[in-house]
Amino acid sequence: MKLLSQEQIEQQLLRYPDWDYYDNALHAEFEFENFKDCFSAMSRVAFECEALNHHPDWTNVYNVLTISLSTHSAKGVTDKDFKLAEAIDLIVEPEDD
Repeated sequence: MKLLSQEQIEQQLLRYPDWDYYDNALHAEFEFENFKDCFSAMSRVAFECEALNHHPDWTNVYNVLTISLSTHSAKGVTDKDFKLAEAIDLIVEPEDD
């Protein structure tokens, strides 16, 4: 996979307002009503990860899911990360503050 340039990443991020780029990865945090809803979203995301053969670094504390995406073999962000970010966005419905 080809690494994306800073400019390419910033351009693509315009389509993903819940995501940020820092530390050589895409990052997002999603908050849910409760643990059950968060875990349910994680389960659905896990199926997409398997289908794309791309797996995030993520953590879950009660109702908050924190996700970091980078292509480890490429040592940075590739199109593969944006494909997974898009799939995640279609699954999770973060609460509006």
